[in-house]
Amino acid sequence: MYKEVIPSELPIPQLHQYLLGSISPRPICFASTMDAQGRANLAPFSFFNVVSANPPIVVFAPNNSGRDGTPKQTYLNAKETGEVVINVVSEDIVQQMNVAAAPWEHGVSEFEKAGFTSLASDLVKPFRVAESPVQMECKVIDIKEFGDGGGSGKLIMAQVVKLHIKEEILDADGKIDPFKIKLVGRMGGAWYCRTGEDNMFQLSQPMAVTIGYESLPNSVKHSDVLSANDLGALACLLAMPTAEEVAVIQQQTVVDFSDRQAVEMLAKQWIAEGKAQDALCLLSGF
Repeated sequence: MYKEVIPSELPIPQLHQYLLGSISPRPICFASTMDAQGRANLAPFSFFNVVSANPPIVVFAPNNSGRDGTPKQTYLNAKETGEVVINVVSEDIVQQMNVAAAPWEHGVSEFEKAGFTSLASDLVKPFRVAESPVQMECKVIDIKEFGDGGGSGKLIMAQVVKLHIKEEILDADGKIDPFKIKLVGRMGGAWYCRTGEDNMFQLSQPMAVTIGYESLPNSVKHSDVLSANDLGALACLLAMPTAEEVAVIQQQTVVDFSDRQAVEMLAKQWIAEGKAQDALCLLSGF
């Protein structure tokens, strides 16, 4: 059963909850801007992502307040000056970030209220957040406006002109280490999520055409033991095992091949261990 929803028939707060509860977790853009008078503003937004590397383009949406429909100061500043610094949010600064999210009056410095250290940028006027592990100096290239009421979207597209990356979050190869950067994500409502060893896993992207689900033996596709993720791991293999490979695995494996459930349980274990090719060889005996 599904709950059927027509957006135009729902109150905005309820629709907002459905959207944000469904599209999670979301990265957080901690946007630093400055108005024409040189007053700094700092605010977080979770409608945020990167959409291009060549050129490097990020997008975020400081939408109108859902409470009273007023536009966010970040949007007004970015539209007025065309500059923004995007600071990423780690677990180490998430509580301070939350202070900056309060509806402070225009002209009040969120840097001071939240206890952040402001750093001068090199190519734009807005300050960087010293405590953030990555800071991106950006030039606004376009702004799309969707409506003018409460919750209406203001999509800002900005080109990254300089990055500042703390060396302490880099691995031996000079890449950003996901365990060292300790980013947080926004969920629905007041919920956030951490990133860490217990919450992350690797999934290699297939760089060539895979065998696909339809190529799996029917006995495998209809298994009561293997999950959809298990079948996905098998379908992501680049080639079906040869008869010789199947024979080798089955000869080397100590399992009762007359017990289908036992074989499937072992295959499931192998898939979890990253040995999907061997698992498919094991299962190909049925």
